[in-house]
Amino acid sequence: MKKTLLFCFVIAIFTSYGWAETPSALWGKSGERWTPQSRLPDVSHAGYHRGEFDIPSPPVAANVRDFGAVGDGEHDDTEALLRAIGSVKSGAVLIPEGKYKITQIIEITKPGIVLRGEGSDKTILYFPTVLNDIRPDWGATTTGDRTSNYSWAGGFIWFKGSFQSQTLAEIVSPAARGDKEVAVSNSASLHAGDEVEVYMSDDAENSLADHLYSGDPGKMDNLRGRTHASLVTRVVRVDGKRVVIDRPLRFDIQPRWKPVIRRFSPTVSECGIESLGFLFPVTPYQGHFTELGYNPVAMSNVAHCWARGIHIQNADSGFFIGGRFCTVDRVVYDSERPPDSTGCTGHHGVYISSDDNLFTRFQFNTRFIHDLTVSHCAGNVFSNGSGVDLCFDHHERVPYENCFTNIDIGRGTRMWKCGGGAALGRHCAARGTFWNIRADRPQSWPDGFGPDSMNLVAVQTRSSSVMDEGGRWFEAIPPDEIVPANIHEDQLRHRLESVKQTRVEDAASRQ
Repeated sequence: MKKTLLFCFVIAIFTSYGWAETPSALWGKSGERWTPQSRLPDVSHAGYHRGEFDIPSPPVAANVRDFGAVGDGEHDDTEALLRAIGSVKSGAVLIPEGKYKITQIIEITKPGIVLRGEGSDKTILYFPTVLNDIRPDWGATTTGDRTSNYSWAGGFIWFKGSFQSQTLAEIVSPAARGDKEVAVSNSASLHAGDEVEVYMSDDAENSLADHLYSGDPGKMDNLRGRTHASLVTRVVRVDGKRVVIDRPLRFDIQPRWKPVIRRFSPTVSECGIESLGFLFPVTPYQGHFTELGYNPVAMSNVAHCWARGIHIQNADSGFFIGGRFCTVDRVVYDSERPPDSTGCTGHHGVYISSDDNLFTRFQFNTRFIHDLTVSHCAGNVFSNGSGVDLCFDHHERVPYENCFTNIDIGRGTRMWKCGGGAALGRHCAARGTFWNIRADRPQSWPDGFGPDSMNLVAVQTRSSSVMDEGGRWFEAIPPDEIVPANIHEDQLRHRLESVKQTRVEDAASRQ
């Protein structure tokens, strides 16, 4: 009896101090409850080379000081930086400690180029002029108001490439989400080891968009059949006209969506930017759609690239990521700008509009209108971050199967605050996942934000659990109890261990 009481006392202490461990019914402690068909998406492929390799540190190939850079904050060092980049076939361009004034857009259109400083507090790139004054690019909002397109795109350091998306074969039979095999019209151009893209486009009835919203899209008249679905994967083997791929489909395949397999051969990859600070002038923030382009970094149609160890000060926006399998790691946002009437100092902290990227270990010391944004994309992960009062902006246009995990959103007054135009679908689409989200105040299910196929697991709340496999999933586990704390990291571990075990078994079978 005394031993039983002592055991119960110890368990009570562990629970009161947050040491209890509670797994999700969607995953279990180590993935034993999960299948590829699960409503919990597989986000293990997010980031640089799908998390299968560490980000490299290529050797220094050029030093901007050797090309005339001064680094005193007064001299214009733009041409020196451009010459240094132009001299390098591949490798790192070192930007030593100093403050470097840059007055043009630095476009990087070749692979293997890394811009490397000596620390985000030591090597500072200073941009005194907005992008729209350097290269004017006027546009309009969805309501027709004049604004600069740099309000939602572009950056001073701009990685630009192409995926060379040539069609290799048509997919001729339906397939289901979770499958890893498709039937094609002709497999002559497909070979084991190829990196390819499974691609579909919508019809005039927006039936693909409806599918990606799991049948609950809200109003979507303005999508006008422009939705697409994409999955970049590797070919495992080709058996006649059957193609086996290395990851499960995250959508159904139907002939009406004209499914094809396309080449995925990025012209710009293995590029990075690291250990740098980005500084913009202290000017009052005038509010939504007034931004003229104090934007540090953009990635367009690139793959397997990265940014790490970055400090951003006084920006209109942070990162615009339109690449695949890119990682942004350890970014700190600060601002001394007088805020607008809502208390914000900029537009987008990060805007991701493509698939399978990782944004991790971030810190927002200021507030953007949209801190973390996803739009018409899938498989992206935001993890291990914090902010003063973060919002998870789902900018409509069918963002599905994205994941937010192990994040402290701070005050918690606007977790579900979003933007986007009219009749472009609900903010979040199928199986958007929010896992281990901490806040100063309790959160609840966001009615109207997305379909019931979303997953809320261990979100700070006072609400009760609702766990309907075919409906709403709100698993009210205290955030300090959930295991694993980061679902992306555990999915990656689970996948890599499975791959390793398969290779061992294959080797044994060949002996």
